[in-house]
Amino acid sequence: MLARRFAALLAGHDVHYAWVVVAVTFLTTLTTAGAVGIPGALILPLTQEFGWDTAEISSALALRLLLFGLMAPFAAALIERYGVRRVVVAAVVLIVVGLAGALVMTRVWHLVLAWGLIVGIGTGMIALVLSAIVSNRWFSQRRGLVIGLLTASSATGQLVFLPLAASLAASVGWRAALVPPLGALMLAALLVVLFLRDRPSDVGLAAFGDTGPAPPPPSAPPQAAIRRAFQVLAEASASPVFWILFATFFICGLSTNGLIQTHFIPLCADFGLAPVAGATVLAAMGIFDIIGTIGSGWLSDRVDPRKLLFWYYGLRGLSLLYLPSSSFSLYGLSLFAVFYGLDWIATVPPTVKIAATVFGRERAGIVFGWVFTAHQLGAATAAFGAGLSRTLLETYLPAFYLAGAACLLAAVLALGARSSQRPAALA
Repeated sequence: MLARRFAALLAGHDVHYAWVVVAVTFLTTLTTAGAVGIPGALILPLTQEFGWDTAEISSALALRLLLFGLMAPFAAALIERYGVRRVVVAAVVLIVVGLAGALVMTRVWHLVLAWGLIVGIGTGMIALVLSAIVSNRWFSQRRGLVIGLLTASSATGQLVFLPLAASLAASVGWRAALVPPLGALMLAALLVVLFLRDRPSDVGLAAFGDTGPAPPPPSAPPQAAIRRAFQVLAEASASPVFWILFATFFICGLSTNGLIQTHFIPLCADFGLAPVAGATVLAAMGIFDIIGTIGSGWLSDRVDPRKLLFWYYGLRGLSLLYLPSSSFSLYGLSLFAVFYGLDWIATVPPTVKIAATVFGRERAGIVFGWVFTAHQLGAATAAFGAGLSRTLLETYLPAFYLAGAACLLAAVLALGARSSQRPAALA
């Protein structure tokens, strides 16, 4: 009732309620990103307090990233079945329980349970599929810009929470670093309950950019979530485009969440850079990623998304290959932060655009969910693999060189994702 009244009030001022939905979704994904990214700032404090090595801690973070991706296609189907609000609120509750559970942990398996299993499932229920679903349901125009804005929220979460977490961990203790994201998550849950709605028709509107009366909500009850997710997978997997997106997004996760977000601060420490300084560089990347991702969304409405992906993956690969030779000086890291930051998550808008074009708006959320699963499989591989490299070889560098080379391969693969390659079942 409150949402419908607010929508009518905004309509009187020529403002579409879709932008309220974008704002609430932005805050939700921002706080989720904070929950996902913060453990990367706490690897060193956990090692110092409990004596756990990097590989042990990385196993929990890898599980979290893996579940973050594996839940994505089922999250999209759950949203279709039970609605956006119910799924998002349930996810936030799980994340809060997982983060708070770490406050009393004393064993590695406690860490795996709290930050690996519980937080992994909770964040996976939201993931990037929420942004894809919101942009496709609420917008007919400016969809690329919206997905760019919502994707940028994950960079904003890093920008807000990581430096603060590193500072609190250094000055007060790592447990204090969990307080800000816990408070932000509870605020986000409240706003979701009050203002987030499933479709424009729930508040008597058509999608932004559509004309005419609001279409009625789907009359047929959705299929069971698991069955629906696997049915869409079976149909989409007949298209070569799906496997190209799957492979390139695996490499995307390999070179972002699992590597930089998880291990960049310990890597900087290996080269004599304090954790707070390393977190500050990550925050700088976040600033440039906000610019790059929003710009990518704008470009995705105007430029062939395959060409965008070619440049994004190519520049990311070159920046990762450059990083070890930067000597971790102020100038070298600043240069890396600019080029890497601009395309950290800029790959998402063109990937979503290709998925929606090839597989249709109704299936795009679940298809992207499966593609995002590949992203997190890559992230989990890098999170554990880089930690293992640091433990066994006493250096992170092989992981960074391999990720850089993989990005160059992804740049070439992306050019093959032609929209004419539509599977028969979806045509």
